[in-house]
Amino acid sequence: MIKRLRENRQTVIRGLGSVLALALLLILIREEGDGELFSALRRVSFGYFLLAALALLASRLFAVARWHLLLRSAGLDISFLRSAMLTFTGNFSSNFLPTTIGGDVARLAGAMQLGYDRAVCLASLVADRLLGMTGMALALPLGLIPALSLDGGVAQSVAFSALIQKGRDFIRRTLESLSIWLKKPATLFSSLLATLGNQAFIYLAIYLLLQGIDHHIDYWLVAGMYTLTYFVTLIPISINGLGVQELSMTFLLAQLGGLTSSESATIALLTRVLFIIASLPGAFFLPSILAAMKKA
Repeated sequence: MIKRLRENRQTVIRGLGSVLALALLLILIREEGDGELFSALRRVSFGYFLLAALALLASRLFAVARWHLLLRSAGLDISFLRSAMLTFTGNFSSNFLPTTIGGDVARLAGAMQLGYDRAVCLASLVADRLLGMTGMALALPLGLIPALSLDGGVAQSVAFSALIQKGRDFIRRTLESLSIWLKKPATLFSSLLATLGNQAFIYLAIYLLLQGIDHHIDYWLVAGMYTLTYFVTLIPISINGLGVQELSMTFLLAQLGGLTSSESATIALLTRVLFIIASLPGAFFLPSILAAMKKA
């Protein structure tokens, strides 16, 4: 009972965090004028938006490849199609069912439903998450260097807060969770390459959105800004980063990219839309996984 209350309290706190972040974003937009936001949205080229959607879909396939490599090297006889099915289901769950079932839980439940070893799948999910964080950590200097050049201490606080809190524990958990794969450096290297491919196409999607509103920002600066946003959303104050991701992206695009608040908010909101669109294939597989979880 106490555990359930504690979990509900965390959910409420995260929900309030998302609402607060979205409220701050709305205030920021209203200060510039609501009409400016709609004007920026109308400026987005459909062609560039479609290309961005395809780029993000490609990034999801690289994420599938990363987990698939981990599963196969751990001895599970799983096809790439099944790995993709479970990964997209997890993405869909994270976007549409954030308060009831996490994406990793959906992947684990689906893998168990298909008859795969629970312990290996659980270890692979932790390793998959940590490899994703490792790839982002490698790209972190791309955001830290321009952020630290800003006046005042706000940028420094945004850049370092998540990193300081998680650095030591992250290294320890990485070594523990990758114990199965430390003896297979080729698999780890291949999985890390898949991680970098995933990131490269996420950055490309945002870069294309910026091109769609006639803002030409260096690709590596886009990579740095998104990476900083990623680490900010790791702070457990919102549901799936909702609101916090949009607010931090808006701030960084305005401060580092030279966009107006409305333009920055447009890119931040469209990025969320792209992630939702890219997760939609998981809707086809989620009902069977939920049924299996209910039965269990």
